[in-house]
Amino acid sequence: KQFTKCKLSDELKDMNGHGGITLAEWICIIFHMSGYDTETVVSNNGNREYGLFQINNKIWCRDNENLQSRNICDISCDKFLDDDLTDDKMCAKKILDKEGIDYWLAHKPLCSEKLEQWQCEKW
Repeated sequence: KQFTKCKLSDELKDMNGHGGITLAEWICIIFHMSGYDTETVVSNNGNREYGLFQINNKIWCRDNENLQSRNICDISCDKFLDDDLTDDKMCAKKILDKEGIDYWLAHKPLCSEKLEQWQCEKW
C-alpha cells in the first residue's frame, strides 16, 4: 500500500515520543527508507529489508532466504508488506529499544533537524 504523509501520520501516531523519537522523525525516516510504500523490499549485502521500516531478515524477521535469522521480532518478514502496520510498529519499537534510532541510516543525515516538512498540516 502506498501511504501519503498524512495517512501514515495517522497510522503511526501512537509511536510519537517512543524512545524520544517524534512522529515527524519517523515519517522522515520512512520516506527515505521506503517512500511510504509497504511493499518495498530491498536487497542489501546479501540480506533483505522489508516494508515501511525496512526491517531486515538477518536479525529481526524470518524469510525463505535466511532461515538462520535470529528473528528477534518472531515474525515472518512478509508480514511487513501488508496494510496492517500493527506488527511493523511493534518490531520497529523493539529495534529502537535495542539498537537506537541510528539503525535507520537515514536518520542522522536527513531526519535529525528541519522536521517541519514532515508534519501533517491538518494538526
